[in-house]
Amino acid sequence: MLSYATISPMTQFSILLGSLALIATCAPAIAAEPDFTKTIGPILTKRCLGCHNASEAKGELVLLSREGLLKGGEGGVVIDAARPEESVLLKRVAAGEMPPEENGKSQALPKEEVEQIRAWILSGAKWPEGIVLNPFEVTTSTRAGLDWWSLQPIQRPNVPPAQVQGANPASENQVDSFIQESLRQKNLESAPPASHGTLLRRAYYDLIGLPPTFEEVQEFASDKFPDAYERQVDRLLASPHFGERWGRYWLDLVRYADTNGYERDAPKPGAWKYRDYVIGAINRDKPYDRFVVEQLAGDELADRTEETVIATGLLRIGTWDDEPNDALEYKYERLEDLVHVTGSAFLGLTVKCARCHDHKFDPIPQTDYYRLASAFWAGFIEARGRELMGGPSKEELGFDVLGWTDRADIPPLMLLKKGDPHRPLEEVKPATLSFVSSLVSPIASVPGNKTSQRRLAIGNWLTSPQHPLTARVAVNRLWQHHFGQALVRSPNNFGFKGELPTHPELLDYLASELKDGGWEMKRLHRKLVCSATFRQASVHPRDMEFRERDVANTLWWKANRRRLDAEALRDTILSASGQLSRQAGGPGFFPHLNSDALEGLSTKDKAWQSSPADQQARRSIYIFSKRSLLLPLLTTFDFCDTTQPCGQRDVNVVAPQALALLNNEFTHRASEKLADQMLRDRNLSPWHLILGREPSRDERFEMIAFVVEQTNLFASNPATKKDAERFALASLCHVLLNTNELIYVD
Repeated sequence: MLSYATISPMTQFSILLGSLALIATCAPAIAAEPDFTKTIGPILTKRCLGCHNASEAKGELVLLSREGLLKGGEGGVVIDAARPEESVLLKRVAAGEMPPEENGKSQALPKEEVEQIRAWILSGAKWPEGIVLNPFEVTTSTRAGLDWWSLQPIQRPNVPPAQVQGANPASENQVDSFIQESLRQKNLESAPPASHGTLLRRAYYDLIGLPPTFEEVQEFASDKFPDAYERQVDRLLASPHFGERWGRYWLDLVRYADTNGYERDAPKPGAWKYRDYVIGAINRDKPYDRFVVEQLAGDELADRTEETVIATGLLRIGTWDDEPNDALEYKYERLEDLVHVTGSAFLGLTVKCARCHDHKFDPIPQTDYYRLASAFWAGFIEARGRELMGGPSKEELGFDVLGWTDRADIPPLMLLKKGDPHRPLEEVKPATLSFVSSLVSPIASVPGNKTSQRRLAIGNWLTSPQHPLTARVAVNRLWQHHFGQALVRSPNNFGFKGELPTHPELLDYLASELKDGGWEMKRLHRKLVCSATFRQASVHPRDMEFRERDVANTLWWKANRRRLDAEALRDTILSASGQLSRQAGGPGFFPHLNSDALEGLSTKDKAWQSSPADQQARRSIYIFSKRSLLLPLLTTFDFCDTTQPCGQRDVNVVAPQALALLNNEFTHRASEKLADQMLRDRNLSPWHLILGREPSRDERFEMIAFVVEQTNLFASNPATKKDAERFALASLCHVLLNTNELIYVD
């Protein structure tokens, strides 16, 4: 019998090779141990940590660290060291049960990821010492991570070569280069240029919120110089009405009103000074970075003035309950309001959602909420034996304004379990938010200062040249109000639940332009309004065809037809009827309210005292904004909710709007004023006054026939016979004030 030892070396080698081949054939493959950092960690972060993190911990399982993995959850351990193939974690993942379905769709891991998890567990589920996973590290199918698009650095993109097509004016405007490139890729083309009258009317409403007169339209149409339009734009940008128009957008965003809200809805003394500050800052083209810092910390600036302290009215103009049911709970509700307005207005993020737990969709841990809240915490502590829930006194501010200040010595702000003030946990140190690691820094008190300087630190963080959000959010709002929709069509939400940008490179180009241009806004306004994209018509020759490819006009192959907002509509009616007062600034006025609007109010007459007639003819931005009693005509046309930041108003088309214009006393009074003008000057045309154009031949004949018919009708009634012609002309004007041509801007 031969033994293995007596076989020749060559034969031994052959037997060995055969044995290895047999083992490889019969035994299951044993995969190499995966690299935790490169494979397993990213899989757990992307697939598991949405549910199994410190604040959520579904099934009491936390997969952030080795300790959490070994501890397991409410059902026991998830890794079986003795029988790794029987581990609950592996079985649930392999069966496709984890991650669970979402909205009826399977979230099962791809086969290759399942095999990597299997290999990791079978090789001992090794977790490197000291490694703690960050649940916000990467974007998943259910939430944004630190790699989310809006949190990446702003990079100035290369401008595509200009490709202006058709009859559009050749332009070196970079805006058109980006738009034309996106149209070219989709085989679309821009609409032809708008007519002179349409373009001028669009620019007027866009920049100052008022219509051009008939004479201004005629003068522009006859101006043959190539820079005629640009000169009109420059004139409008220099108008004091520019700040009134664009200031209104900012007031929406920061929930401006002149009263506290709640049951008593008491006036906020001097709130109008903040409104005037906003209008003045926009008119003077105050750099946006300074505009931001002044509103958050104007009292903490080294060069503080009364104006910069007025700017901190941003923090005071929200709602305020002077007699809350639970004073402690309400203190944290007001703190939440300040976090919310800061996050919405400047960051375009819903930071307030992290008060009770880590943000469900964006990389904002709960601690970040309290980091930001700590900037305002000093304004809620006791000072001189009283709580500053109503704000500081004149002596503490140094000026008699509705402003904000705080003090240097501040008690700790505690993280609250599920946001409950009665369940404090650990202290949260003040710091900037953590979604950009390179900008994260603690906020330390500076010895010798009278205030905490925390708000100033937040303001400086927001306006850092490296901040990824502030400039993007700001220029997105410019595009929104110039073009009817924003590049990011959720202007207050740049997070996971928001919309993705239609033109990300254009957004970053504009953001770079803002920062590199000293944060000055008017030059960007001019660039946008002077673009061929802005100048194109709202009707396209191939409209039906292009709608099939881009029904929402996300690529801007034509201009968007837009309805006048509430204030522009009211101001237009005043302007057309010759009543509009150009008086700017000062305390708000009280327009006439029908007695029906006062029904249900406990004070009625005291709640609303109409201002003198000359005051009631002022622009709508100067109306006293009483939270419990907003002007019905404005709310009918979608005036915003003044209790919450509003980045974009609703635009509804409903029957009450037509009924309001037909029956409202304001519209009838304007019609009579127009009739009186025409009786005084027989050369005046209602088309000139109301629509800013000549009537067509058919319209002229219809107008004459209508006036004759109405005059005869009123003359047949003894009560109206004496003023039959006046009533007939007023009826004609009333019809024109109700036309779509007045209410919509093409």
